[in-house]
Amino acid sequence: MVSAIVFDIGGVLVDLDVQACLRAFREDLGFERITELLDPSHQKGIYGEMEAGRLSADHFRELILAESRPGSTKADVDRAMGALLVGMPPVTARLVNELSTRYPLYLLSNNNPISMARTYDLFREAGVDPQRTFKAQFISCDMQLMKPSQECYREVVRRIGLPAEEILFIDDNGTNVEAARVSGMQARYYAPGSDLSLLLADL
Repeated sequence: MVSAIVFDIGGVLVDLDVQACLRAFREDLGFERITELLDPSHQKGIYGEMEAGRLSADHFRELILAESRPGSTKADVDRAMGALLVGMPPVTARLVNELSTRYPLYLLSNNNPISMARTYDLFREAGVDPQRTFKAQFISCDMQLMKPSQECYREVVRRIGLPAEEILFIDDNGTNVEAARVSGMQARYYAPGSDLSLLLADL
C-alpha cells in the first residue's frame, strides 16, 4: 500500500546536463576546479558544504569568484550553476500533476538555495506549482541532513507522519534507494531518461 510518494529532483523530475555546467564554470567564469566539486549525486568540497547547510549561498559565491575571471559576478555564478538543470519534461509535469490529485507528494533532495531557486522556475515553466503540488519539500541545506544517511530518512518519515512502509521514494541513485529501503520505506530506482510513468504504472 502506498499512501504518499517522495521524489528526488535532479535526474528524476528535472533533467540534468553535467557537461553544460562544467563548461559554464570553465568558459564563463574561468573557474577550473569545478570537476573537484560537481557530482550529479553527491557534491564535494564547498559545493557539498553548501548542500549540507554548513555554507551559505553568498559565501559559496564569494569563494567561487575568488578563483574566477576578474569581473565575474554572483549572477554569473548562479547562471553557471543553473546550466546543470535542463528542465522538467512535459510528460513528467503531466504525471506529477495527475499524481498530486491522488497522493500527497513530497520532494527529498540533496540540494542548495541557488539551484532550488532555478528548480522552482523550471517547475513553474512546466506547469507545476511547487507549493501546491508538493505537500512538503525536504531539502538537505534546510534540513542539514543528507541522503543516504538513515537520520535523513527517519526525519522525513517523522515529518510526513505515515508508517515508513506506506511511503514510496523515487531516486536515480541506487545507494539512496537502498538506504531508503533500509529505513523501512518502499523505494524504486529510476533510470534517468526512461519513462517515469512506467515505473509508477502499478499505482
